[in-house]
Amino acid sequence: QRKNPFSNDERLAAKPLPSHRGDPSYGRPPEGSKTEQRGRDAHSHVGKEVEELCGIIRSTGEKGEDGHVSVTFRQLFETYVTISNKVVGILLRARKHGLVHFEGEMLWQGKDDDVIITLL
Repeated sequence: QRKNPFSNDERLAAKPLPSHRGDPSYGRPPEGSKTEQRGRDAHSHVGKEVEELCGIIRSTGEKGEDGHVSVTFRQLFETYVTISNKVVGILLRARKHGLVHFEGEMLWQGKDDDVIITLL
């Protein structure tokens, strides 16, 4: 619509053109927009859930010889599932941030019950 010569919509003309790859703003919402604020709020919420997960691992796990606290997936799932049904997603996020370690790409209830999750 922005390139349409028959469009007189002022709102379309005022919008900035999309950025291109390599541009620092590429793939990011406009500064100050509601979308940017929702993204910040979601990031903060997930961060709190990761902190809560680490606290649960600390309280339910056992300290190993290396000083790290570990828990099995079954123990963690049984404890954490009452708090949130997103335990695997939060575990993946915690691993991405270097807070926990476990073998495998994904954990499945039943199949991976004995996988050890270590708090780093």
